[in-house]
Amino acid sequence: MGQLADRPDASIVAAVLTGNVDAYGVLVCRYRDAYTRFAARMLGNIEDADDALQLAFVRAFRNLGQCRDPDRFGSWLYQIVVNECRTLGARRTRRELRLVRDDSKLENAAAPDTSADAALRDEIQHALDRLDAGHREAFLLRHVEGMGYEEMSEITGVGVSALKMRVKRATDRLRGFLEGAVT
Repeated sequence: MGQLADRPDASIVAAVLTGNVDAYGVLVCRYRDAYTRFAARMLGNIEDADDALQLAFVRAFRNLGQCRDPDRFGSWLYQIVVNECRTLGARRTRRELRLVRDDSKLENAAAPDTSADAALRDEIQHALDRLDAGHREAFLLRHVEGMGYEEMSEITGVGVSALKMRVKRATDRLRGFLEGAVT
């Protein structure tokens, strides 16, 4: 499999489609870290991100023959990851609405972390969690993943001008949350 690691996505996809199922592991290794980072930010925790990624990789494997442009496998997989994050996020929201939560008990149960970096990361993640899913997704794709609006549009199915507006609104809301101006 070492020789496969240097090959382009399209070549690896072709190998998988012709029966070299182990080659799919190269694609998983190639995209796992970046997509886990995105999913964790979208969903707010690593456990849900891992679930979303597992589902996405299985779904991509099962539907690999439907990938129209194997040279752009990464973008195609990103669409699947985004959809799995949306589905898991919606499912979690419905589940949380049915549960009674006492936030003060949750806060007391958490071990305090004195690291300033951890506190800042938590504050940023909390602010991201407060955004609606569409704004959070657009913000993360643009500013964390560094995608252009055309690629974002291809992945999300949302028009470029709408994405620009979502990113601007997300940025404004995040700034407000972090500066304490928005509650």
